[in-house]
Amino acid sequence: MNKKAIVLFSGGLDSTTCLVYALEQGFSCYALSFVYGQKHHVEVEQAGKIAGQYGVKEHKILSLPLDEIRGSSLTDKNLAVRDYQASDKIPDTYVPARNTIFLSFALGWGEVLGAYDIFLGANHLDYSGYPDCRPEYLHAFEKLATLATKTGVEQDQRFKIHTPLLSLSKAEIIRKGLHLGIDYSQTISCYRADINGRACGSCDSCVYRKKGFTEAGVTDPTIYA
Repeated sequence: MNKKAIVLFSGGLDSTTCLVYALEQGFSCYALSFVYGQKHHVEVEQAGKIAGQYGVKEHKILSLPLDEIRGSSLTDKNLAVRDYQASDKIPDTYVPARNTIFLSFALGWGEVLGAYDIFLGANHLDYSGYPDCRPEYLHAFEKLATLATKTGVEQDQRFKIHTPLLSLSKAEIIRKGLHLGIDYSQTISCYRADINGRACGSCDSCVYRKKGFTEAGVTDPTIYA
């Protein structure tokens, strides 16, 4: 195929699975990560190592001051990242408009590169209920991508938002990744990871990750503090 693709890449379990999946599908991948004021910014360092191992064409890391907007326990120093709490409400780990912002940068870089496929490791089953992970949102952004770009207007070039993990449980994602040969011990998902990348084991992300390994019936390789 040898088509170019932008992969939004945090270095976590989902985005790593998404990256390797895109590579297996024959795409030439350009990884895009963000330092956006997140407390667990150690994930970006790990993203760089993983991207290098898989030989992506380029790994771009952009800085965005989303901590100045605040509104999320992931970026606001006045809000602590709490332990997982079962609820039907959107948790305060939601970062306002984060996926819209990230996808917009991916769209811009993709238009420059001629990469009209964008991969995102969004998940709509074992997740925290973030509104920008829903299928209807992703379909809407795909339409926006064509309407808002020069190539979309002048060349009728369609952008495709790929979300291969969207309808999979965390266990199914893990099984897919293991089949692809991914070493999940290298990935960081924890919202409270320490400077060495060790996970807390009790935040939203850790709970869903642990649940996934348990249901997949495989040993959890995560390094916990």
